Formats: sequence, C-alpha cells, structure tokens
Amino acid sequence: MDRAVRVYAETVTTAIRKIELPTPGIGKLRSDALADGYDFMEALFEDWATGANRFDAAGEVLLGCFDGDVLVAVGGLNIDPFANDPTVGRVRRVYVRPAWRNRGIGRALVATLVELARGHFRRVRLRAENADAGRLYERMGFSPTTEPDATHVMYLVDGSSPRPTGA
Repeated sequence: MDRAVRVYAETVTTAIRKIELPTPGIGKLRSDALADGYDFMEALFEDWATGANRFDAAGEVLLGCFDGDVLVAVGGLNIDPFANDPTVGRVRRVYVRPAWRNRGIGRALVATLVELARGHFRRVRLRAENADAGRLYERMGFSPTTEPDATHVMYLVDGSSPRPTGA
C-alpha cells in the first residue's frame, strides 16, 4: 500500500504504509511527540501493548509515513469508541515529527485515512489537538462540530472527498 507523498512541489521517496508496533523509528517519533507536549502518543503505545487498541477491527488501520527508511509521521483510523455506532470512524493519533512539518505529510496521511474510511464508515470524527491542526482538517473538508468527544466531523455518504486547498 505504499503511496508517494508530494512534498513541496516534488515527489520524493516518502511513502505511507500500514504499520504495526513496534516499527523501526517509532521510538524517535514517540520522544519527539513527548518533547512537543503531546501525550496522546503514550496512549497509542499503552493501548497497543495491552491489546486495547491495535487498529485491527474491520475498517481500522495504523499508518506510518516514511522518508526513505525514517518514520516521520503516524496516524490511525478506528471505529469511534465514543460514538456507540460502528458506522462512525475516528482519525486518531496523528503526529508529524517537527522537521517534516509544513511539507504536506500530515495532509497526505489524513487524506489516506479518509480514503480508507470511505469503504467502512458513513462519517469520520476527530479531536484536533490545536488550532493549526483544526485549520488543516477544515481545509481538507472536515467541519467543526459541537458533538461530544469531537472537534471536527466529515460525512462520507454524500460522495464528498477531502478538499485540499492551499498548501
């Protein structure tokens, strides 16, 4: 499932593919996330270790983005555990290492997750960790929501797709 990612205006060796933990480079990604103040990566590791969440139910996936052999980003898609509805997916644990931000990697990762969600879910929700992330999601077609346990939602049943605009 390798997918090339457009970084700036050039296609590079960056690829998005399904991963399982542990995967080479995940320790550096984890330490970068902690240094950035994002503790949700710790939940990813704890849930994987205990088996509470391994992104292995129908429609679920954990993706890594690699620049050559270097893991630079991660993100997952689950059945939304807060929705009580198996037709609702949730984009989770999206993190891009600082040196690879603002290159389109996060956008490509989330677009891939949404594309994969289309085969399994009627809508996808998420919780943006900060305003920059919220703006990225909105540029991709997610709408702000007041639903409990989510900041943004995208409806997938009407044939709409993520609408990347701007860079």
